[in-house]
Amino acid sequence: MNRSPLTEADLQAYVDEQLDAARRAEVEAYLADHPEEAARLADYRRQNAQLRALLDAELDEPVPVTQRRIVRERTGWPQWRAAAMVTWVALGAVLGGAFGGVLGWELRGAPSMLAQMAAPLPYDNARVGGTPGPVTGQLADQGVGPARARTTVGDRLAWRAAVAHAVYSPDTRRPVEIGADQEAQLVQWLSKRLGVTLKPPSLQAQGYELIGGRLLPGAEGPVAQFMYHDAKGQRLTLYVSGEREDKQDTAFHFAEEGPIGVFYWIDNGMGYAISAGTNRSELARVALAVYNQINPK
Repeated sequence: MNRSPLTEADLQAYVDEQLDAARRAEVEAYLADHPEEAARLADYRRQNAQLRALLDAELDEPVPVTQRRIVRERTGWPQWRAAAMVTWVALGAVLGGAFGGVLGWELRGAPSMLAQMAAPLPYDNARVGGTPGPVTGQLADQGVGPARARTTVGDRLAWRAAVAHAVYSPDTRRPVEIGADQEAQLVQWLSKRLGVTLKPPSLQAQGYELIGGRLLPGAEGPVAQFMYHDAKGQRLTLYVSGEREDKQDTAFHFAEEGPIGVFYWIDNGMGYAISAGTNRSELARVALAVYNQINPK
C-alpha cells in the first residue's frame, strides 16, 4: 500500500516524536537525503529542549477555554500553526506562575554595582540554573531563589526575553531576520517599528559579535531582539521593549529562568534584558557595557 507523500505536518510530528514506526522510518530516509532539512529539524529539537527546560511543568497547565476558542476560530490556519499558537498562548498564560531567583540594584550607582557583579564569584564555574553553591545559598537567604509570582513589569520583561532567547538562539539556519551585514537596514527598520532610535550595542570588547536582529511581538507592541555570539558559538540576546505600562526606571535585576540567566532593567521608558545560558558575572559584564553605551557620560 502506497503511503501519502511526506508533508510539513509529518516533519513537525517527527520532531515531536508523534509518528508511528513506519512513518518515522520514511521521514528518516528523507532526511538522510536532505541534510538541510535534517539541520532544520535538529534546530527545532534544540528549541524544544530549551523550552522544556524553561517551562517544565508550567506548560502542563491548561490553556484558558476562551483562548483555545480563539485558536479554533482561525480555521484557515494549518493545524501545526494552530498548535504553535496554543503553545505561545500557554507561554503567556504562565506569566503569573513561578519565577526564578531575582536580585536587584537601583539604577543610581548601577555601573559601579555591575562592575562588582562582573567580578568572578565562587559559583561562576557552574552555568545558570546549575547546582547552587555557597554564594547562591547566601542569596537565597536574602529572598533570592524561592518562587514568586511575576507581578511586576520587570518580571514579565525578563520572562518574555528568556522565552525569546530559548526559541531563537538555537536556530543555526535563520536565527535573525536581518543580519549584521545589513546593520543600517536593521537599525532603520527596528527604530521605525518601535518608534525610538535603536542601535545594537558594540560588544566586541566583551568578546561578542553581532549576528543580527529581528522584530518580535510584545505585550504592549513591537519588540527588538539583537543576537550576538562569541568565539565558542555561545549566543547572547538583547531584548528591547517599550514599557508603556511603567515608564519609571527600575533597579537592575538578575533572574534565572531554567537554564537561561537574564539581566534586565527599565530606563527612560524602555525595557532591556540580556539573556544567555551563562553565569551571572558574565551577564553583568555585558550589561555594564550595554548600559554605558545607552547612557554615555
